[in-house]
Amino acid sequence: MQDFEKLGAFYLGKRFDSATDSVTDELTLYDSKDLTTHGVIIGMTGSGKTGLGVGLIEEAALDHIPVIAIDPKGDLGNLLLNFPNLAATDFEPWVDAGAALKSGKSVADHAAATAELWRNGLEKWGQSPARIKKLSDSAEMTIYTPGSNAGTPISVLKTLSVAPEIVADGDAFRERVQSTVQSILTLLDIDADPLTSREHILLSNILSDSWTRGEAMSLPSLIAAVQNPPITRVGVMEIDSFYPASERFALAMRINNLLAAPGFEVWTQGTPLNIHSLLYTESGKPRVSIMSIAHLNDAERMFFVTALLGELVSWMRMQTGSPSLRAILYMDEVFGYLPPVANPPCKPLFLTLLKQARAYGVGLVLATQNPVDLDYKALSNMGTWMIGRLQTKRDIDRVRSGLEAAAGAGNLAVESLDKTLAGMRKRCFLLHNVHESQPTVFHTRWVMSYLAGPLTAEQIKKLTPAAAQQDQLGKPATKPATALARKQTSSRPLLDPDISQWFIPADNEFVDPQKIIYVPSLLVAARIDFSRARPLVEHERQLVVLVPASNGARAFAWETHRTLGLAASSLVQDPIATAAFSECPDSLTDPRKLSALTAKTKRWIRSEFPIVLFKSSAHKIYSEAGETEGDFRVRLQELGNRERDTKIGALRAKYEQSVARLQKRLQKAEYAISKESEEARGHKLDTALSFGTAILGALLGRKAVSVTSASRVGTAIKKASRSRQQSSDVERAQQAAADIQAELDLLNQEFEEEVAELEAAYDAQSEKLSEQSVAAKLTDIEIDILAVGWEPHAKTADGKLVTIALSQ
Repeated sequence: MQDFEKLGAFYLGKRFDSATDSVTDELTLYDSKDLTTHGVIIGMTGSGKTGLGVGLIEEAALDHIPVIAIDPKGDLGNLLLNFPNLAATDFEPWVDAGAALKSGKSVADHAAATAELWRNGLEKWGQSPARIKKLSDSAEMTIYTPGSNAGTPISVLKTLSVAPEIVADGDAFRERVQSTVQSILTLLDIDADPLTSREHILLSNILSDSWTRGEAMSLPSLIAAVQNPPITRVGVMEIDSFYPASERFALAMRINNLLAAPGFEVWTQGTPLNIHSLLYTESGKPRVSIMSIAHLNDAERMFFVTALLGELVSWMRMQTGSPSLRAILYMDEVFGYLPPVANPPCKPLFLTLLKQARAYGVGLVLATQNPVDLDYKALSNMGTWMIGRLQTKRDIDRVRSGLEAAAGAGNLAVESLDKTLAGMRKRCFLLHNVHESQPTVFHTRWVMSYLAGPLTAEQIKKLTPAAAQQDQLGKPATKPATALARKQTSSRPLLDPDISQWFIPADNEFVDPQKIIYVPSLLVAARIDFSRARPLVEHERQLVVLVPASNGARAFAWETHRTLGLAASSLVQDPIATAAFSECPDSLTDPRKLSALTAKTKRWIRSEFPIVLFKSSAHKIYSEAGETEGDFRVRLQELGNRERDTKIGALRAKYEQSVARLQKRLQKAEYAISKESEEARGHKLDTALSFGTAILGALLGRKAVSVTSASRVGTAIKKASRSRQQSSDVERAQQAAADIQAELDLLNQEFEEEVAELEAAYDAQSEKLSEQSVAAKLTDIEIDILAVGWEPHAKTADGKLVTIALSQ
C-alpha cells in the first residue's frame, strides 16, 4: 500500500504540464473529507468524464466509503468488472466481439490483448493486481435494476411508509410527504403543482393522516383512501366540495390502471428501498450500489430518482453529524434532473442535499456534459469542480462564471483559466477545490475496472448473484410448519374460556385467504429490562416468541422456538373467516398447566435472550444494547475515518507552521537582496512563489506526497540562488539558500517518516470483536402474554405447510 492511502486521499491521476504537453510524475491526490462540500464533473462526450467517475468511486470503495451511484447510461456497471488476476479468460466474456472481428483477431486473442493492455496501463500508473484485489475485498458491488429483473430488483411501491423520527420532524415530514406524492404523480404522468393541484393536495393529506397515525400504506390502500378519504375536510372545505367523489374515482382508476399495467408488479418486488441497506451489508461491509435506470422511460426515471432522494434525505436526517465523509451519492448524467429553470420533483431534494448533507458527512458528485444543464444554486454549493474538454465558448464562459462565484472575485487568473479550458486534452481535467490554494490540471489514472461500455440486460444478469434473482418476487421468507401437520377442520377448536388466544396477522398478498390454515403454538410476549453499570446498559426489549407444542412427553420444543418480528400490539383476536384450523395439542388445552409455565418461561427467557455486546479493542468501546454487529462495524468504520482525519489534520497543521517560518525567512532574505539590485526585485515574487509551491505541493497545497517534490524544491533553490547572485552579497545569499535547502530536506524527511508511522487505514471488517453477554434479572422480566398463538400457514404444491405470517 502506498503511503497516500493512509491519508484518506483519493488517487485521481497525475499532474499534467500544459507547457510541455505531458504527464508528470506528481500524483494528484484528493482529500476525501473535501467531498463533503460536494463536487461536479463537467465534460463533453469523449472527455473521459465517465472514467474519472469510475476512478473516484473505486477510491471511495478502497477507503471503505459506501456509494450510491445513479446510472442513467449503463456505464457504471463496469465497476463490477475488476479482475485481480488480469487473466485473458476473465476479460473474454466482456470484450467486444465486433471489435475483435474488425481487427482480424479471434475473441480469445482480442481478450488476451485487452488483458495485456490493462496490465500495462495499471503498471504505468503505479497500480498492482494487489490493489485490484483490495478493491474487490473492500466493498460489495451490486447492480440494482428498478422496474426490471435483469439485475437485483428493488421494491419501491410495495409499501409507502416513513420512520417515526421523520414524522416527529415537521420540516422533514412535509418534505417527505411532498416528494412521495410528487413521485407517484410523475409516474401517473400528472404535472402537479403542490400549491394548486387537487391531486397533490388530496394525496398529501391522505399520506399525512396515515403516517401521523403510524400506519404504512400500499397502492391498493391508497386507491381505497382516494375513494373514501380518512379526512372530512381539506382546509375549511368539505372533502366532496373540494374534490367530488366522481372525480376522485377517476383519480383512483388512474392509480389502479397503473397497478394493473403489464410489468408493473416488478416495482413492488425485490429488495426494499432502504438507504442503510444500500450503503452497507448486514455484516456492516460498505456497498457500492449502482442504480441502473437506462432501461426506464423518462417518467419512470424521474419517479425512481425522486423516490431514492426522498429516502436519502430521510435517512440523512436520522444520522448524527460527521466532519468526515460518510457516504457518496454519485449521478453519472444529471441533465434534466437539476435544470436552471424547470422544477422537476427531484430538484428540491437535490437542493436540500446540496445545502444540508455536508453536516452529516454525505457528499454529492454530479456529472454533466454541459454546465448550462445545472441550476446556478446547485453550482454555487459545489466545493470541487473537475472540468474536462468543453464543446463551446459559451460552456467555457459559464464554467468561468461559476468558478469565479465559487472562488470569490479576484481569486482566479481569468485569462490563464480561459486558455487552460480552451486547450484541455482528452482525459485531462482542471481541478478546482475551495479547500486548496489554486487549481491544477491532471490526467486521470488508469481505472482498475474494465471499461466495457454500457452493459446490456443480459450482461447485467451475468453479474447478478442467482440468489438475488431468485428473490426477485420479494415474497416473505417461508419456513416449515412449527408443528407436525395434524387433523384439520374448517371450524375453530373450542378451548377453555380461561385460555387466552391470539392470532398472528397473515401476509395474504400472495396467498388465497381460502387456503390459509392456522397452526397452534405456545405464544409468549414479554418485556425485558436490562440494567448494568459496567459496561453501561440501560435497555428495554420487547419479545414475541412462538414455541412449538405437541402431545408427546416433551410438551414444548423450547429449542426450536421462533422470534417474530412484530410487536404484541400487532396481534389480533379474530381469525380470517375462511381459514381452516389444525387441531390443538393437549399441552395447550389445560389453563392450569399454561399458568404454571410462567416461572419456567421467565428462566428460559433469561437464559435464551441475553443482550450480546461487542467490544472493539482498537477503539476501546462497546456496542450499544440492541445494536447488531453489522451496525456496530459501520459505526466503528466512521469513527476510524474520523480519527484518521483528525490525525492528518494535526499533521498538516504542524507542517504549516514550519512552512510559514521558512517562507518568512525567505521573504526577509529577498527584501535584503532587493535593496542591492533593482533586477533582484524582479525575481523576488517568482522565487517566493516557487518556494511556496514546492512546499505546499509536497505537504499542504495539494495535500499530496509528491515524488517530484525534491526536484521542485531544488528548482526553487536554484532560482533563489540566481537572484542572489545578482546582488552584491552573493556569498551570503548562497549560504542562506543552503541553510533553507537543508531545512527543506529535513522537513520533507520528517514528514515522510511521520506518514510511514501512521497506521494503515482502519478496516472495521477485519477487526476481531470480542463478545460479552448480559442477562436480565428474573425480576426484570415481565410476561405479558402466555397463550395459544395461532400462526397462519399455507400448503405448498407437495402438501407441506409453510408459514405466511406477516412478520416473516
